[in-house]
Amino acid sequence: MNPAKVDRRQLVKLTDLPNIGPASAADLCLLGISEPAQLAGRDPYLMYAQLCAKTAVRHDPCVIDIFISITRFIAGEPPQPWWAYSEERKRHLELPRA
Repeated sequence: MNPAKVDRRQLVKLTDLPNIGPASAADLCLLGISEPAQLAGRDPYLMYAQLCAKTAVRHDPCVIDIFISITRFIAGEPPQPWWAYSEERKRHLELPRA
């Protein structure tokens, strides 16, 4: 759903979340997520890795941005377009791993 149209009081279906349409909702279902509340406390980077593993496909990294947007929204942040998180994702992925 377009972030500008999201109503936090009416989160029933996955497509009620910001930036989630039918294709992204299907991806979330592959991860065992069938309702918005199940996103609480989830790690968007781990979700992306799990999705890639389940589908045996390296998905576009912008999927991480979508996952960041919905996990932050569920955590209480205002809805943002997915691309608002692109720079954060790029910085995160550039960090050296210990």
